[in-house]
Amino acid sequence: MQIVRDRPETLPLQQFLDEDMNVRNLLHASLTVAAAALISFAGATAQADDEKPIVVLETSAGQITVELDKAKAPISVANFLKYVDKGFYDGVTFHRVIPGFMVQTGGMKEANNVMTEKKEEAFPPIKNESGNGLSNSRGTLAMARTQDPNSATSQFFINHKDNPQLDNYGGGYAVFGKVISGMDVVDSIAKVETATKSDSAGHNHENVPVTPVIIKSAKRKTK
Repeated sequence: MQIVRDRPETLPLQQFLDEDMNVRNLLHASLTVAAAALISFAGATAQADDEKPIVVLETSAGQITVELDKAKAPISVANFLKYVDKGFYDGVTFHRVIPGFMVQTGGMKEANNVMTEKKEEAFPPIKNESGNGLSNSRGTLAMARTQDPNSATSQFFINHKDNPQLDNYGGGYAVFGKVISGMDVVDSIAKVETATKSDSAGHNHENVPVTPVIIKSAKRKTK
């Protein structure tokens, strides 16, 4: 007797094609949803990074990492980042150091104990953004300026302690960021020996570190 194996049940061709198309459509829809979710997440992450840019200051005393608040201080942050991207801060010194108050930098170089201001490379002064809800607390960055509230250019300072009096004093000093790593470096800078030094125009500057503390580089950090 000849034994014949049972043939597997087969689908009609059109039904097979229809079911195959349904599977493909379902797979396509799933991939579309997943891709949209990834794009949305990436967009939200990029937006968050853009609102809180991070800059790394490599100094002769160590590394200081700062986070900027673009939402509350958009003008000051944009101004600061222009100087960072230009490489303006590379080689400038902390030229005013007062422990228990602040350490200031951003606009002076020093050679042979003579201070030189980098005026010729500075951008125009910016509008004062004090009163933006950010206080001059320990570890925050604020724009330095003259007695004119709207005279800030490149110079900034890091508060060594809480200085709420600066929030409104003489029009206020605009806070635009904070130290998120390296406050111990700021503390060490605040402890250095200081003296009075002259600049190239013959003006005296008090509270200048005897041994220069230099910003070697200032660069954005990619999150």
